Parts: sequence; structure tokens; C-alpha cells
Amino acid sequence: MRTVGGKPVTESSAINGAERGLAQLPLVVDLDGTLIKTDLLLESLLVLLRKQPLCVFLLPLWMARGKAWFKHQIARRVSLDIAALPWRTEFVDDLKRQRGEGRSLVLATGSDMSLALQVADRLNLFDLVLATGATANLCGETKRDLLVSRFGEKGFDYAAGGSRDDRVVWRSARKAVLVNQEARAGKAAVLLKALRPLHWFKNLLVFVPVFAAHRSHEIALLEKSLLAFVALGLCASGGYLYNDLIDLDADRHHPRKKFRPFAAGDLPLSYALVTIPALVVAGCMLGAGASPLLPVMLAGYFALSAIYSLHVKKVAILDVLFLAGLYTIRIMAGSAAVGIWSSHWLLAFSTFLFFSLALVKRYGELAIMKRIDGEAAKARSYELSDAELLAMMGVASGYLAVLVLALYIASDKAHTLYAQRGLLWFLCPLLLYWISHVWLTAHRGRMHDDPVVFAMSDQASRILIFLMVLTALLAL
Repeated sequence: MRTVGGKPVTESSAINGAERGLAQLPLVVDLDGTLIKTDLLLESLLVLLRKQPLCVFLLPLWMARGKAWFKHQIARRVSLDIAALPWRTEFVDDLKRQRGEGRSLVLATGSDMSLALQVADRLNLFDLVLATGATANLCGETKRDLLVSRFGEKGFDYAAGGSRDDRVVWRSARKAVLVNQEARAGKAAVLLKALRPLHWFKNLLVFVPVFAAHRSHEIALLEKSLLAFVALGLCASGGYLYNDLIDLDADRHHPRKKFRPFAAGDLPLSYALVTIPALVVAGCMLGAGASPLLPVMLAGYFALSAIYSLHVKKVAILDVLFLAGLYTIRIMAGSAAVGIWSSHWLLAFSTFLFFSLALVKRYGELAIMKRIDGEAAKARSYELSDAELLAMMGVASGYLAVLVLALYIASDKAHTLYAQRGLLWFLCPLLLYWISHVWLTAHRGRMHDDPVVFAMSDQASRILIFLMVLTALLAL
């Protein structure tokens, strides 16, 4: 390594004006948003905070010494899976073609030198690597000055994604090559996908307290439940974005999750950093319109979902208990909104049922990974040999939910609420059928990542749920 103009330079082979023909100037290529769809600084920062969360207190101290030092301190503490990054494959293929034709390629990036070298080693395309060192941040005018001192004014072509810093460099380049041409208008649709609006279906659980108390005819209560539904949806979407940031590496190795917007690089990571707090704050403010207690419940829900994403999902059994609890909290949020607190019957039923569905989720993930990795398959903290035990616990928990339902039907509470209580007994075989159907589907490796989302698209599930709702209504 040596320096040019006081800036760090690493070379695999020297390039100078005398050695290259004027007919074909070197192509200088940016890294973030150009070779890859993501930003290595944010990627590294997320990995650091996930593995060493206490480093958050060091970030201001590092930044006080300059952005170059900030990048250097983060990069030296993390290890990225370079191969799994979302590459711009068509652009990389074009670079390989140009390299094959004899053109000189230069990687010039604001990312830390250690990360830039890993990228260069991965591609084996570049004659020269210029990157940020411990003292000099290679961005904007600093990058332009270094390139001009190296190749001369208009002595190079520059390929980049089109940021403000890139435009500074383009003014001194012979030719500007715009790589990132995705329409910004399309980002809104991609962001909406990242919010997982289909999963808002789960938030219908906030209406359960009103319907269970047979007070669905009260418009004021329904309005509060609707507010709770939207508020919880906003907070839940914030939780999904947070989970996607934490799970970037794992998602990129998953056959379906690798297409999620952040894992695939279809959305900048910075979008999540802005959108997450905005969603949570908006959700809590909206929830306050239903009940002063609801924002507390929503903040608690988001905190628990964040704890789950950060650590608990790696702990066997505790992770599925957390998932079941997050479902039950949805019901409790509905109770907080309308001031109708759920009975012990409902809480016991929901706990057993949601624990079973959470186990289905993990069992289904193992089945998917088995098709990819064979007998060595793992899903989070579970090994393939755990699948049989997960199925036993999940089926047993689901059947316990049916037992709780049967005991409730036989109780005095049900006798006072339902005029045709005898009809409720039909719920038991219907629920038994559905739970068995879900587990059989998972056993055959056909389960969606989320059993609730699966229930919305599965015809048998839709029919069974309709029959259960119709039975409950006829029993009133």
C-alpha cells in the first residue's frame, strides 16, 4: 500500500498514462449502489450493532475523529459475506466483457479499504483499488482530486449510481456512466411490499374482545377497534422492517426470503432507518385516539418484537413462545382499546393455538431447508433431527386449544352468552380438522413461511374458517 496525493492507494498492477492507449481510457467504477445494490457502510454498521450492541456508545466518538476513522473502526470489527451481497449482475458481466477486451478497470470507493479489497478479490477484475483509509474519506471532491491527479482531467470514464458525490466526479470524467437507473417512483411500491400489508390480517385479532363480548353492535367500540387495527399494523410493519435489517444475512441464504426488498437490494437500507421510527411514532399517536393505554401496549409490542428479532429468535423454544405471545398481545391490544378485558378462557385458548402455529412456522422452515441442505439442514437454532419433536409439541398444543374450547363450551360462561350453545360443539371437530390439516401440509413441506398467511391462500383453510365463524354466529 502507498499513497498518492496523501490518499491511500492499493495497487495490484501499476497503471499510468504512458502505458495505456489514449483510445481506451480506464473505466473507474464506484462500489456502493453501483457494483452492488446496497451500501457497505450501513451493512457493516448493522452487523456490528447486532453482534456488539454496546458499540453504539462508541459511534459518536469514532465519528468525532472523522468519517474515515468511523468507517475504519466499523470495518475492522465486522466480517461480511461478500458473496451473498446483492450484486448488479448485468453490470458485472459487462465489466468482465470489457476486461476481456483489454480495458483497464479501477475500483474507486468511499468504503473502507479492507472491504474494497474483499470485493476486488471476489471479482478479480480490477487493476487498481482506491478506497477510504483510516484518515482520508474517498468521497466527492477527494475522490475526484485523486482520480484527476492519477489520470488527468477527462482522462478516465466514471461509472456510478448517480449520487451527489458521483456528480462531482463526473464533471472531471470524460464520460459519465449511470448504472443505477431504477425509477424512484417504483420505490414506493417496493417499500409497501416491505411493510408486508398482507400480514395485517393477523391484526384482526384486535376485534376479538368486542366480538367475544357480543358487543359488536356498538359503533363506538368498533371505531376504537379499527383505530387499534391500523395503529397495530403500523407498529407491526415497523417491526417487520427492523426484522429484515437484522436478518439480512440469513434472508440472503433463504430460497424465498432472499427476494425481500432489503435482502435483494431493491430498497436502500437507509429507507428502513427513517421509516421504522416514523411508523412506530405514527402508530402510537393513532392508538392514543382509542385509549391512553393503547400506546403503551403498542410500544411494548414493538419492543418485544425487536428483542425477538435481535436475540430471542436464536434461542430454541423461547423463540416460539415469543411468537405465540406476540399473537396474544394483539388480542390484549384490542382489549386495551375498548376497555373489555379478555377472559381466562380466551387467553388460554389463544396461547395454546398460537404456540402450535409458531411451531408450524419453525417446522416448515426446517422442511424447506432440508430440500436445500439435505440431512445437514438447520433453521435458526433448530436442527433437522428436532423436526419430529417440534411436530409432537405443535400438534399437542393445537389439540390442547381444542380441549380448552370444549371446556369453555361446557362452562356456565358459554351458557349465558349463547342461546344455541349446542351448536358450538361443531367448532371442535372443525378446529381439529384445521389444525391437523395445517400440520399435515407442513409435514409434506408445503407450508408457507407464516401459517396465518398460508390460511388466507389455502382453500381448505378458508372453508373451515368460514364454517367456524358461521357456526359461532348461528349459536348466538
